Amino acid sequence: MSQTVDRALSILPLLAEGPADLGKVADRLGVHKSTALRLLRTLHEHGLVYRQADQRYRLGARLFALAQEAMENLDVREIAHPHLARLGEACGHTVHLAVYEDGEVLYIDKVESRYPVRMYSRIGRPVAVTVAAVAKLLLADLPEPERRAVAESLDYPLYTARSTPDAPAFLRELRKVREQGWATDLGGHEESINCVAAPVRGADGRVVAALSVSAPNVVATADELLALLPLVRRAADAVSAEYSGRTPVSAPDKDTR
Repeated sequence: MSQTVDRALSILPLLAEGPADLGKVADRLGVHKSTALRLLRTLHEHGLVYRQADQRYRLGARLFALAQEAMENLDVREIAHPHLARLGEACGHTVHLAVYEDGEVLYIDKVESRYPVRMYSRIGRPVAVTVAAVAKLLLADLPEPERRAVAESLDYPLYTARSTPDAPAFLRELRKVREQGWATDLGGHEESINCVAAPVRGADGRVVAALSVSAPNVVATADELLALLPLVRRAADAVSAEYSGRTPVSAPDKDTR
């Protein structure tokens, strides 16, 4: 039975390359046409493949529906939390996970710093969009027209001398973030707080969340926090791999700084 299942599943990546006739399927599997036909009929009955009028087979609509349903039911917070916890243990600083929803960037998970001086951020609260590193990553991934529209709709409070002053400056920063694949907030919201962030991507490559490490200057300087960027990016890549179903990336450890 396991060989039958293996053969049936081997048909799906073949058809992902494009429609194929019975002979091509049989040749690829290395089986007789009658065996290939039996497998194709079973997959067809479940809606996983579809027989076209020209007698070639392609992937069925049911397969795409299942994939979409699975993606919609993925909980990025649940997947990411163990990686956030390991990252927090490795670096000792505050770790956040944020998403973009309904025009706001919200923290959906947090691992507290091991140091006495801690961040006042709270899960479920929106971030300061024009300066937060996680917000820059999430907005930078938007299509250009939407990105511009969002930037032009925002207010630009000057939290510190390093805050983003206006929409043109914000759009320049988003272009930079989009190109380099990571973001920072070095005293833009609070002069004493620095942050580095990396994107969590889905199977389609789009940014679904942003992961960050933050610390006050009294605990870690901006340069010391920037030195943690490889560790942060590695953790974000591990979450991305698990979220999108790719081969998992090993968890961060203290030797990766």
